[in-house]
Amino acid sequence: MQPLSESSRSPAHASPAPHANRVARGAPRASGARAIAAMQWSVTLLLCAFLIVPVVMSVLAGLTVNYFRGLSSGLTLRWLEQVWQQYHGSVALSFAVALATLAIVLAIGVPAGYALARSKSRVARAIEEALVLPVALPGLASALALLVVYGGFTAFRTSLWFIVAGHVVFTLPFMVRAVAAVAAGADLRTLEEGAASLGAPFVTRFVTIVLPNLRAGIVAGALAVLTLSIGEFNLTWMLHTPDTKTLPVGLADTYASMRIEVGSAYTILFLLMTLPLLVAMQWLGVDPSGTRAVKRGRR
Repeated sequence: MQPLSESSRSPAHASPAPHANRVARGAPRASGARAIAAMQWSVTLLLCAFLIVPVVMSVLAGLTVNYFRGLSSGLTLRWLEQVWQQYHGSVALSFAVALATLAIVLAIGVPAGYALARSKSRVARAIEEALVLPVALPGLASALALLVVYGGFTAFRTSLWFIVAGHVVFTLPFMVRAVAAVAAGADLRTLEEGAASLGAPFVTRFVTIVLPNLRAGIVAGALAVLTLSIGEFNLTWMLHTPDTKTLPVGLADTYASMRIEVGSAYTILFLLMTLPLLVAMQWLGVDPSGTRAVKRGRR
């Protein structure tokens, strides 16, 4: 009986070498992908630790009896109570400035963002770029410009409205950009033309058609304005007076002139004010540019 030749053997008896070779070649790729993923996670965790650990340590310092002895000295709310007694007026001032800033920015920024999104002219693009200048410039430079122009008006210079004016200049671009991004992604022109053909005046069209479609951008800009206004230090430090001391300025004072426990307790108070706004921005899926707000609005 003649033995079977190599070419006449059945597939069942074929050599598994090709499959083994493919597995062998794929193994280094899989291990390389796992190594890259592990490296990415390691870098991410290190960066998170670099950012979060100082905040955690500051919070713990504000809750310990003695910072230098650490948790072994015990926990206390004494420093928080002291900060609240001395600086609760700064909390009220910060909220007043932030809300006044938001009201003015809404009144100016929403129509401006809508108009810039509708216009295709070079002038509109130039205005849009010019609005970003207060963000690009250091806060101290913007404050100095305001002092040069309005410093001679003593009543205005020493009032809370002077700080509000500075915050409006600083935060207005965020509202305009957020609204313009949403307006550019919505087909508002067609909707308005349809409403106009039915006899609706401009005010009616703006209130019933434009504003509802811009809601995502308005929310994004409003949260950004509130967060930035409450946390703005450089500009506020240059513009404030002893009677108009807001939270960031008070925070700097506590770290400069008091115990580190008091400054850390002030940090806790500051976080309690700003974290809810940041969480709201993430929960709503919006950011100051309005990009994610557009995506949410299109769902």
